[in-house]
Amino acid sequence: MKNNLHVGLTVRLFTDQKCFGPGVAELLRQVDETGSLRAAAASMEMAYSKAWRIVKTAEDCLELRLLDTATGGKRGGGASLTPEARRLLEAYDALCRDVKAYAAERFTAAFAFYDALP
Repeated sequence: MKNNLHVGLTVRLFTDQKCFGPGVAELLRQVDETGSLRAAAASMEMAYSKAWRIVKTAEDCLELRLLDTATGGKRGGGASLTPEARRLLEAYDALCRDVKAYAAERFTAAFAFYDALP
């Protein structure tokens, strides 16, 4: 499209407040990759305390546990996604793909006239 006009969307889940969106999803992906909330936070250039607060807020809103954690020590600490978090992340990612595909289709139809403008 002329001038690279495009639509940008983000999907957020709400209860009585915002509880899950692209930032929480990315944080969970990073935990899954690194095995640590601290490492996940660092990879996103975020304070560990903020990452912990984000996870706790999402858990409280969704009323489910997202991380299994182990405190440090001889065997080190770590974090992993709960089965519920994996299912939530998969459903969220599928919804995002569907919404973005639909939006791209509707955008193309709605703005088909744009390229013909002088």
